[in-house]
Amino acid sequence: MCLGSQRALDSLSLGNLYISAMAKRPELLPGTLDLLILKTLTRAPLHGYGIALAIKQVSDDVLVVEEGSLYPALQRLLLKGWLKAEWKLSETNRRARYYTLTTAGRKQLGIELSTYELITSAIGRVLQKA
Repeated sequence: MCLGSQRALDSLSLGNLYISAMAKRPELLPGTLDLLILKTLTRAPLHGYGIALAIKQVSDDVLVVEEGSLYPALQRLLLKGWLKAEWKLSETNRRARYYTLTTAGRKQLGIELSTYELITSAIGRVLQKA
């Protein structure tokens, strides 16, 4: 069996952001990747691989963001003006694009967090009452 097929069997798919089936976690809500990226960049400017690695580490290896999802999301956030990017040398002495939040990005993070909390709270209430 090829590795890609094995990964499909070993995980619950949510585009290229996947959650390990072994972790027994529910799927993320749509739009969560943007929220995760914005929140991750509040700590420090990071290149794409650094963003993916930070999300994986902070989530205790439950959330894995693959390139096929990450880079289109970063480009979308740049176009919306929520991020800015500049080329620098990485810790391995390679050219990498480092992303930082803009003022508009910080404002949007607040909106995204409020929306996420509203939705998860509403879902929690429904689950308690049902």
